[in-house]
Amino acid sequence: MEFDDDAALDTSEVQDNRGGALGGIPGGGKTVGGGVVGLLVLVVSVVFGVDPGLFGSDGTAGSPGTGGGAGTSAGDLAADCRTGADANRKEECRIVAVVDSVQAFWKQTETAAGKSYEQAPTFLFTSSVNTGCGNATSDVGPFYCSADDKVYLDLGFFNDLSSKFGAKGGPFAEAYVIAHEYGHHIQDLSGTISRGGGQGRNSGSVKLELQADCYAGVWAHHATTTPDPKSGKPLITELTRDDINRGLDAAAAVGDDRIQQRYQGKVTPDTWTHGSASQRRQWFSTGYSSGSVTRCNTFG
Repeated sequence: MEFDDDAALDTSEVQDNRGGALGGIPGGGKTVGGGVVGLLVLVVSVVFGVDPGLFGSDGTAGSPGTGGGAGTSAGDLAADCRTGADANRKEECRIVAVVDSVQAFWKQTETAAGKSYEQAPTFLFTSSVNTGCGNATSDVGPFYCSADDKVYLDLGFFNDLSSKFGAKGGPFAEAYVIAHEYGHHIQDLSGTISRGGGQGRNSGSVKLELQADCYAGVWAHHATTTPDPKSGKPLITELTRDDINRGLDAAAAVGDDRIQQRYQGKVTPDTWTHGSASQRRQWFSTGYSSGSVTRCNTFG
């Protein structure tokens, strides 16, 4: 995965609060996990049947996390992440570049419902955070909150993706996670997010997550041809077959069946909330091969 060295990054789309303290004001709205839910909450969900989407609404989502967020400190992104060359060298800058690319694509494409795209920032935090949907810790993994239209991310999760979930990892695995979360933003704008809920292989929750996987694939299909608003040239210049395979691998690694087998020793489809490994691979592949939003109707 390569970025145009000369491209100018827009750091205003990423809010950096790593090291900030957990607030205490619960909120409304819907919290949607990315299918890459943190270890503690995920184990609770598959063993006790608790919907991970409920965590973060009352500040009780496990104990304070230990997510990493190592690297550039809060407030330094604007100074350190100026160009695509920075994105090719530093993880934090790569996150900025991916967010820029994903939002540029959706702004030019519009939502599945044909509505104009509304920008949604990514909020970087460490360990814990207060959101429009309530308090959350790193244990819940990356998520999208519909109450404040933000994607929340502790960069330490990307280490967990490999060490706890067995994914190969790499830059495009990280990009897949981010693009998936922005898929939830598209669902929010188009009204589809309200159709998520319940558990089981045919539940609305599973269909919502698989559609977000498909939307991530659609973005990936167009990533190297989507012009940057500032330069008019694509921000991402190269995606290799290995990149896409790592995205598929990450999608499969966080399939409900894979994680259930890994952490509880058996698979219980009636508690699924995100879909199986094969389903997640399938829907990311559908989006990537077609490049078409209309092919992402998992509710059909």
